[in-house]
This record gives sequence, C-alpha cells and structure tokens, in this order.
Amino acid sequence: MYRLLIVDDEEIITDSIYETFASHMPERLDVCKAYSAREALTWMERSRIDIVLTDIRMPGMSGLELTEQIQAYWSHCRVIFLTGYSDFNYAYKAFQMPNVRYLLKTEGYDKIMAVVEEVMQEIRQSHRMHELLQQSQEATCQLEVLQQEEYLRNVLQNSTPYVAGCSSEIQDEWARRDMSLHLSAPVYIVLGRFDYKDKPLHLERAQVQASARRIGSSLMDEHTLHASVTDHYGDVVWLVQPKHPEAEPGHSLIRYLEGILELVQEACMASLGISVAFALSGKSCNWFDITRQYERLRQLHWMKIGDGISMVLTDLDDALPNQGQRELTRVSSRIEVMSGYLETGRIQQFYEVFEELANELLQQDVTMERAMETYYNLALYLYSTINRWGLHQDIPDQRRLLRLSEYTSMKDAVQVLYQATDKLVRFKGSDEQERANVVIHSLCTYVKEHLEEDLSLVRLAELHHFNPSYLSRFFKQEMGINLSEFIDELRVRRAKELLRNSDLMVREVALQVGYEAAHSFTRFFKKVTGMTPQEFRESLLVR
Repeated sequence: MYRLLIVDDEEIITDSIYETFASHMPERLDVCKAYSAREALTWMERSRIDIVLTDIRMPGMSGLELTEQIQAYWSHCRVIFLTGYSDFNYAYKAFQMPNVRYLLKTEGYDKIMAVVEEVMQEIRQSHRMHELLQQSQEATCQLEVLQQEEYLRNVLQNSTPYVAGCSSEIQDEWARRDMSLHLSAPVYIVLGRFDYKDKPLHLERAQVQASARRIGSSLMDEHTLHASVTDHYGDVVWLVQPKHPEAEPGHSLIRYLEGILELVQEACMASLGISVAFALSGKSCNWFDITRQYERLRQLHWMKIGDGISMVLTDLDDALPNQGQRELTRVSSRIEVMSGYLETGRIQQFYEVFEELANELLQQDVTMERAMETYYNLALYLYSTINRWGLHQDIPDQRRLLRLSEYTSMKDAVQVLYQATDKLVRFKGSDEQERANVVIHSLCTYVKEHLEEDLSLVRLAELHHFNPSYLSRFFKQEMGINLSEFIDELRVRRAKELLRNSDLMVREVALQVGYEAAHSFTRFFKKVTGMTPQEFRESLLVR
C-alpha cells in the first residue's frame, strides 16, 4: 500500500479530494491531508510518504518550495502539482523538477485519479527495477566468489601457471578478485579436515565448511591477510600472510595461528557440534611451491589424523625427511619371513615382524611413497593368504585391503590390516592379545627410558609431533589415566628401586628420576608415598 498526502490551503478542496481517494482506493492508498506546506513537512517527518498532491500557490511556503524540501530529504517521493492557474512560469519550474507532474484543478477528479494511478505504476516499476538490480548485484557477487574459489583451487592443484608471468598483472588480477594477498610475499597454508560422521548430506557439509571459513577468517582478520577455499576433497584451506611481516617473525605467526586454530576448533564444536583437525605449514613458502606444500599438508593429515579428535598438527622441517637416508630391510624379505612364522605356528615372532612393519606405517617420518610400498606389500600378502586358506567367506570385506585411498588416514588403514591379521591368527588357533596402540606404546617406552630427562607435556608433544592439548586428551582416552600421573607413577617406582638396591645419595636418585633439586624430589616422594626418601630407605632396614 502506498501513502498519498494531499496539500492545499483551501480546506474545501483538500477535504473533497481526500474523500474521493479515500472512498475509491482504500485498499491501495493510505490517504493523508495537510492545509499548509509546513503541516505537510510535519507529515513527511512522521511517516513515509510516497506521493504528494499539492497546490503550487499557497500562503507562506509555496508548493514549489515544499517540493524543493521534499526532494532534498525524501528523494523517493513523487510530487503532483495541482493548481487553478495555467501560469507558464509555474508550469515551467514544475517541469524542471524530477519526479514531478503538473495538473490543473479544472481537469477534474477523474484526471487527477488517473495521474495518481500512473504515478503508482511508475513507483511499482521502479521498485521492481531496484529489486532486479539488487538481485543482479547479488548474483554477480556470488559469481565472483565462485570464480575466486575455483581460481584458488586451481592454484592449489598447480600453482605455476597462475603465479608465473608479470607480477603486477597478476597482482591486479588478484585485486579484481578481491584477494588481499601479495604475490611478492611468502605464504603460509592451513588445511582443515572435518569429522562428518553426523553430517551425511552434501548440503550439511557445505554449510559446515562455509561456517568454519567464516569463523576462521573473522578470528584471523586482526593480524593476517588471508583467502580461504573449500578444496576438491571437502577440506578447508587458508592461504595466510602476516599484515606486518617486519614486526611478526615467522615463529611468532605460527604460534599465533596455532592459538587461533584451537579457537576455531572450540567454536566449531560449540556452534556446529563438529570436530575439525588442522595441519599448518611450519614455514612460509613462495607461491611456486604452494602445490607441493599443500600436498605435504594433505599427506600429514592422511598419515596422522583420522580418529575424530580435534588437533593442530604443524608441519615441522624434519616431519617428512627423505626416507632414502635410512637403511631399511626390504619389505618383501620381511614379509617372507613373517609368512614362514605364520605357517609354522610361531605366532609371537609373526606378530613381531608384522608390528614392525605396521609401526613403520605410523612413524612420524615415513614418506607417502614408503608407506604405500609397505602397505600394499602387507595387504597383498594378507589378501592372498585369505584366498589360499579359503577364508574369503569368513572375511567378506577382504577387498578393502587393496583400497588404500578409501581410508581417511593411515591409522584407519593399519587398523584394517590388523583386523585381517587377527582373523588369520585366530584361524590358526592362536589367542594372541590385541595389540596396544602403536603411538601410546612408543610414548610409554620413551617415558620409561628417559625418566631423568624433561618429560613435560610440551616436550613430549614436540618429540612426537603432536599438539600438547591433543596429546593429553589422546593419552587419557587410550590409557584411562592422565599422562602426568603415569609419569609420576614410573618415577616413584624407579626411585624406590634405586633407594632399595643402591647406595646412591638422595640427590643422586632425584637426578635419575628427573628432579634437579633434591628438596623438590623429597616433597614429591612424600606426597605420593607418605614418607621421605630417607624414611623409606630406613624402613627397609627395619624389615
């Protein structure tokens, strides 16, 4: 519904026109009236007015002066001049104003109503044009976003064609794509992977990805330049540069990003109910190396992540060294040995070789090429043994062994190898216990062998290339005990052995269980055992 304001100093004319419109167009027009230009302006300030039907000549402020005020403050409003004078000068001035019509009172009510109808139609058309223009602008923005995302995906797949050439032209193209990154500066890459267990639909996953990108980008805005995209695999990727590189050394930015990504994880869990794991490049790279660094992060994700627990994994310099530097026994030779153990029923030795190979698949420094070689040799051996022993009906999912790319991580793939191996062993009549988690076993072994060293959560996380928060949660989840409690228990046990079986002084015992200060060790020992180290040693003599 539109609103019409009738303005005339002659009350009889104003009232009659008001009554005419109020009775003939009640469903389309909300009609108001004013007996002076000043009163009309008061109406304009109180409510939206779409059309003003006003006399030109009025005492005080004229209709022309009123229209000048209207066009200055309410430019959307249309004006129809109504006068009893066919004065050329007035008509000429009226025609010079935009969105203005000119009528003589002598033309009658039908003509006035017809002109108001025309003006209402013009307003409807202008609104539709505005809506179409707005829709067009929105569609253009969406298209630009899609083009930018496709451009970034192509850069990730093969960066060279997109960054080679004239740097100024490339930078201009980035500006047109609303990318604030600089071609002349190195870039950091963040790769986020979601646990979609409860989000099976593509639309739900797309909404999660979009929300996570908005959350991450908003948190990064303060100190970084960045662009984000969902890659072809459904992972979210950020390309990041510091806003002030001269004031922000690389290691500081890495720590900043690690903190930001932990906030993103918390926000995604709180607002979306979904877990996300991140891999972050530990060093910046130039634009020509983006594809290689992106693939490294995807490899790290595949090798280290996949248990549904949020973590931030930083790609350290030594995370993936050249495996050729190590002298490893050929995989095929060890599998032949393992096969002999199984055939002769030497199950313990069979498992030792198998776990040695499986452990290599989960090591922090294994390369993708070496992992694939080891995995497929193992998988083919298990697959052929299952068929040779006629167990294909008892193990119906045996073909999964040969589909490495279907697993979300190497941990999942190794788990399937273990499952197939256990079934073979059970078929041989063995009741071997299930294996302990390789990572936990490695961590526990390290702690036992290095009680005298720094065993802080941060140090252990660095050694095993984990985020400290993740390592703490993971250990508690697997072992049912806090990592610190586990370390304290081993230190007390070792201290008791040394106090019982050696002549070492208390301060020497303290050093061997990781305490540089004897008084700190004494306080710790008494808290756990209820007596000081000296009292414990003396109690042994009494016995």
